[in-house]
Amino acid sequence: MKKPAVLICGHGSRDTDAIEEFKNFVGSIEEKIPDRQVGYGFLEFASPTIGEKLIKMRDLGINNVEAVPGMLFAAGHAKNDIPSVLNNFIAENKEFIINYGRELAIHPKILAASCARIEEAEATCKTKINRKDTLLLVVGRGTSDPDANSNISKITRILWEGMGFGWAETAYTGVTFPLIGPALERILLL
Repeated sequence: MKKPAVLICGHGSRDTDAIEEFKNFVGSIEEKIPDRQVGYGFLEFASPTIGEKLIKMRDLGINNVEAVPGMLFAAGHAKNDIPSVLNNFIAENKEFIINYGRELAIHPKILAASCARIEEAEATCKTKINRKDTLLLVVGRGTSDPDANSNISKITRILWEGMGFGWAETAYTGVTFPLIGPALERILLL
């Protein structure tokens, strides 16, 4: 039996560099599973859309797809918007099978990559300071979904405890609070 194709479902962006980075990400997945047809589609702001890619896959004779949200955490897009697109496609293409996977989530490899980036930044500092005398600020995108926001806080806590920082805070670039500015103001009071 032929293995299902893989569809990585991205958010999309108006930033061409972000789109290229996503394509590179999908390319790296393609290299790891050469026995599978791998494609990508976006919810908005970029082409192809998820629906357009599904049509192309169908037209190529593919009728079994494993769709995966190419997102760190499951918020509204991964929980609602992508499943809606997939369900609408299945409703119009009864012979099509789509299994929907999960987001990347908190994974040991993501934590290891975070640790490596922190250590890289520390290596560039001219003044060496003991971690227990420093504060780690982890900044997430922010969403209206409390589960996704809490995952950023969990990552902050894991890095704080695991790497031995004196303190840690979480901030967000938008949608929820604290935003970066207020978080920095609070940090200055510590």
